[in-house]
Amino acid sequence: LYKWTSAVNITSDITISGTATDTWIFQVDGDLNLAAATSMILVGALPENIVWQVAGTVNMGTTSHFEGVVLGKTNVAMLANSSMNGRLLAQTSIALHQTTITQP
Repeated sequence: LYKWTSAVNITSDITISGTATDTWIFQVDGDLNLAAATSMILVGALPENIVWQVAGTVNMGTTSHFEGVVLGKTNVAMLANSSMNGRLLAQTSIALHQTTITQP
């Protein structure tokens, strides 16, 4: 379990390494922002085993790539040409702008 009590801004590529049986849970009390043209890269890990629980807004920048399951308490926005390997669930709204979502 990884927990932040404020917003999380991902401004460069991140890599999540592990095995197909490992599970990651990321809890964010604020917003989660994935900058434009950044990617999440999995090495051995599976997107269905990565959970992002976010209390604030989730923003995925233009041409970004996201991996995992998003459980959003408010809004989720995926901007133009962004992609995701996972699932989006939000209590308020999900806005998709020319995006690609692949279910793992």
